Amino acid sequence: MSGLPHLAANVGYWASRTADQLELARRRWADSEPSWGVFDIPESVARLLPDHVTGLRVAELGCGTGYVSAWLARAGARPVGLDPTPDQLHIAKRMQDETDLRFPLVRAAGEHVPLASASVDLVISEYGAAIWADPHLWIAEAARVLRPGGELVFLGNSTLLILCAPDADTEPVPAVLQRPLRGMHRVSWPDDPTVEFHLSPGDWIRLLRRHGFDVLDLLELYADDNETRSPMAIPPSWARRWPVEEVWRARRTAAPAAG
Repeated sequence: MSGLPHLAANVGYWASRTADQLELARRRWADSEPSWGVFDIPESVARLLPDHVTGLRVAELGCGTGYVSAWLARAGARPVGLDPTPDQLHIAKRMQDETDLRFPLVRAAGEHVPLASASVDLVISEYGAAIWADPHLWIAEAARVLRPGGELVFLGNSTLLILCAPDADTEPVPAVLQRPLRGMHRVSWPDDPTVEFHLSPGDWIRLLRRHGFDVLDLLELYADDNETRSPMAIPPSWARRWPVEEVWRARRTAAPAAG
């Protein structure tokens, strides 16, 4: 995992959040239905996953505490959870011990996936590699490990949220642009050592096509009309009008697109 200058800061940040991550893991591992993003949109509404996951070999990039892999394992998939933060993987292992639900856990960054080429049917990331790994590297790795016809599903902050988010995470997100769309890639915050990665929709499409993906869908997740919470200082009134998260779904073709 050398050669990734952002990795140490990001791993250090997640290592510092053991207490709240254990609490979140216990709640998420107990969910009877997958729910996505900061507003817990149920899978029956969001419909992120393929219609049938039974028997699919899945790589979750940036699995954190492993709850997405746990949901998939219960549905009959064969997941492997990969994450660069040992503390996150320790929580995932603890949850496996508490629930007696087992699947492989591997310490690895999304930019360097220690799986064989064309060996998985689905690559998935809810946040995880989707925002914490460099997309110009992890998308190439997702393309490599997916068999032809396999699917990629990843969820991260919406482009509009990143453009509107204030520098201080305690301030409510306003309905005013704070930063330019042009040139989006690395995003850092003044009071936070971590590095996030966000691209414009056009750059995502070009990157995915360059690595042999056909884009199937771009799903936009909003808060429910009855939502009252303000996670990440996102007012529910904002989140009902503009998407909080974006979900990309793409299928691996037999070869990268020309050009």
